[in-house]
Amino acid sequence: MSTILIIDDDDQLRISFEKLLTEEGYTIQCAPSGEAGLRLIRAQVPDLVILDMRLPGMNGLETFQAIHKIEPKLPVIMMTAFGTTETAIEATKMGAFDYILKPFEIPDMLENINQALEAGRFMRSPVGMNATPDDASGDAIIGRSRPMQDVYKAIGRVSPTNATVLIRGESGTGKELVARAVYQHSTRANKPFIVINCVAIPENLLESELFGYEKGAFTGASHRRVGKIEQASGGTVFLDEIGDMPSSIQAKILRLLQERSIERLGGRETVPVDVRIIAATNRDLEAALSGGRFREDLYYRLKVVTIWLPPLRERIEDIPQLTNYFLSRCAAEVGIDNPGIMKEAIATLKSHSWPGNVREIYNIIQKALIFNRGAPVSAEDLAQAISDRGQGAINDNESGDEAIRRWARDALNSKTTDNIFDACVDRFASLLISEALTVTGGNRSRAAKLLGLSRPTLHSKIEKYRLKFETSVREE
Repeated sequence: MSTILIIDDDDQLRISFEKLLTEEGYTIQCAPSGEAGLRLIRAQVPDLVILDMRLPGMNGLETFQAIHKIEPKLPVIMMTAFGTTETAIEATKMGAFDYILKPFEIPDMLENINQALEAGRFMRSPVGMNATPDDASGDAIIGRSRPMQDVYKAIGRVSPTNATVLIRGESGTGKELVARAVYQHSTRANKPFIVINCVAIPENLLESELFGYEKGAFTGASHRRVGKIEQASGGTVFLDEIGDMPSSIQAKILRLLQERSIERLGGRETVPVDVRIIAATNRDLEAALSGGRFREDLYYRLKVVTIWLPPLRERIEDIPQLTNYFLSRCAAEVGIDNPGIMKEAIATLKSHSWPGNVREIYNIIQKALIFNRGAPVSAEDLAQAISDRGQGAINDNESGDEAIRRWARDALNSKTTDNIFDACVDRFASLLISEALTVTGGNRSRAAKLLGLSRPTLHSKIEKYRLKFETSVREE
């Protein structure tokens, strides 16, 4: 569960904030001054700080600078009134995640909090290389095959440089993990890492999200706004799904790569920026070039260094290692002992074509484990999971309630854990959320509405169960 520290001298605002965010599933700490907030951070670093600009004693900018020295990767959201907007912008350029104007809309603040927590997790959660099942608690790139050895070498060689990196591969091959690994092994590892999904943000908002805007640039632009590229000053920007980027914005990314500068929307001032660009796509860029959907000059600017991620069907020899790693990880997630896997089950996995690549094998292992009764995973378990039937599925002659009762009886008889109630709740919740994300194409807003959860609560559960999903539609 994520911990958020609120630093504000307004007693009523802190109380309201604490109530709101506690209901959203966060653990909340409060401090009435910068000095008190720093003491809490030194005792235990939270996952996010929400910091007011006007404070008694140390002001917000001074407090932010002190926080940044303690933990450079700790995301900080500034709260400011119109009169201190320029100071908040200055803090953002120095590394603050973002700033919110008072009074603010609660949905906007919750969305900002969600994004900041995810950015903090990306920056602070290391990506392991070729981890073992005994070390399956975090994210890792798995495989010992020759194609994966080439990937590791490429990460090692390009990370210490400032070269632009283009990561290519099919959906589910782990492009985001490679981008994070490059960032974490770079000289910019203590600077911001900003992720922009080029298809998750509506086209009419993507430009202002990336480059910011000036006051009066459009209706509702009541103040200057710094974009994500400026926020990442000194750090790294990961442009995911760049093959789907609108052509109008491609030209501005080209200018960024060529001139290391941007212009805010509605502005005439050239703003110099120091960021490293890592981009990723599953698209056939060469076909997009031929079809006029992708700029040729941007294509060559991006592919200074290209890292190709092989599809799983081209590294079948990695399947046993991936399977054992995901078995250990999924078992830990649902609170049961790792039951292991039968040899013939591994053969079943090796014979599958894996159109969804590593993400698909993770989902299959998770499904098989959820419906398994604690015995070693068999070939039949996997065949049912792959065909999306699974143990406990509802047949034509069985009601939904009876199917759930049968699944519960199987779990009670399996005796796989002492705390069977929490284990069953977690296993069912994990499956339910996974299916909601599948139904909505990975759209968290729609999945949250479908489940009757707030988006931050859904996000915390996605983190808890370490669910992976493919975003195929734009976020609302």
